[in-house]
Amino acid sequence: MLLSKRLLPRILSGLFGLALPFAAGAAPVPPDAAPVLERISAAAMRGNLSFLASDALEGRGTPSRGLDIAAEFIASQFRAAGLEPLGDDGYFQTADWNLIDPKRAKNPPATPAAPVKVRNVVGILRGSDPALKDTYVLVTAHYDHVGLKPGQGDGIFNGANDDGSGTVSVIELAKAFSTNKVRPKRSIVFMTVFGEEHGLVGSRYYGANPLVPIEKTIAGINLEQVGRTDDNEGAQVRAFGVTGFDFSDVGNILKAAGDDTGIRVWKHPVNSDKYFAHSDNQALADQGIPSHTVSVAYAFPDYHGAGDHWDKIDYDNMAAVDRTVALAIWTIANGSTAPQWNAKNPKASKYLGIWQGRNAK
Repeated sequence: MLLSKRLLPRILSGLFGLALPFAAGAAPVPPDAAPVLERISAAAMRGNLSFLASDALEGRGTPSRGLDIAAEFIASQFRAAGLEPLGDDGYFQTADWNLIDPKRAKNPPATPAAPVKVRNVVGILRGSDPALKDTYVLVTAHYDHVGLKPGQGDGIFNGANDDGSGTVSVIELAKAFSTNKVRPKRSIVFMTVFGEEHGLVGSRYYGANPLVPIEKTIAGINLEQVGRTDDNEGAQVRAFGVTGFDFSDVGNILKAAGDDTGIRVWKHPVNSDKYFAHSDNQALADQGIPSHTVSVAYAFPDYHGAGDHWDKIDYDNMAAVDRTVALAIWTIANGSTAPQWNAKNPKASKYLGIWQGRNAK
C-alpha cells in the first residue's frame, strides 16, 4: 500500500510516540531519524542528572575529585553507548591544569606545583558514507561547575542546569544516535569539557589540540542550560534560543528542526548575540567552525547559586528540546553541503575570515 506524505508521519508519530506537528508545508521527520528522536528519554536524563548534580560530586569544580568522578561517569556512559574512544587516554583528552589554569598564568607561583590532571571526555560515532565519514559534527557541553563555596547556602553549588542539563543531554544524544541501525553519513563527535567556568578552558584546549581535523569539522552545537524553563524573563516551555542565531546556517537548521518537532526556536533580541562569546561554542568558532549554543533559559533564579538542584529540571521539556537538537544534528550530518557563516552579517565576519583563511591553505 502506498502512503501519502501526510499520512506517513502520522503513522511514524504513533509508532514512536513523538509529538510532531503536521501543519501544511511542514516536512515530516525522516524515517531513518525518527527512531533517534524516539530513544531520547526524560527518565534516563533524570537518573543521570540526579547523580551528576548530587552533593557527592561537590559541585564539580575544576579541578576537583568531584569533577574526576563526573568524567569517569560520562566515559562509562559513552562506553555503554558503544562510542569509539577518541582521547589520548581512552575517552579522555588529558591536560595539566598547572599549565593551563588562567589564574596561574597571570600569577605564576614561586615554585612549580605538582601533574593535576583535567580531562575532556570524548567519543565518536563514525559516519556511514565512504567520503563524508571523514567530516565531523561536534556536539558539546561543559560538565564542570563552580564547586564548593562555604557559607553560601549549603556550600555545594550542584550545577544541575548549568550545565549538568547539557551534559546529560550529550550523553542521551550519543546513546540515541549510536543505537540507531542507520548511521548518519558524517561522523559525530560527542564531547563534554572541563573548565568552562574558568573561561572556556577545556573547549579552548580542544581547539588548540583537536582530536579530529579542524578543517574537516563542519559544525558545532553546544548545549547549555537546557533543563530549566523558569527563565527570569518568563517561562520558556517548548522553546529555546540560539546564540548568534543568524551568524551561520546552523540557526536556521535548528529552527527548521523546531518547526518539524513543535518547538519554537528563536533569536533573543539581546542575549542571542551577547552570549555567543559566553559558552564553549566560542572556542570552536574561533577555529572557524560554525558553532552555536542552545539554551532554554539564559538566566534563571538559581543561576550560579546553591539552589540549582536536579529536582527543579523540567525533564519532559528537556527531552523535547533534545529531540529538536537531534533532528538538526541528523540534518547537518546527512547534508551534502556544510553549514556556512553568514557573509551578510558583520558580526560573523571574524569567523568567516578564519574559516576562509584555514580553507585557503
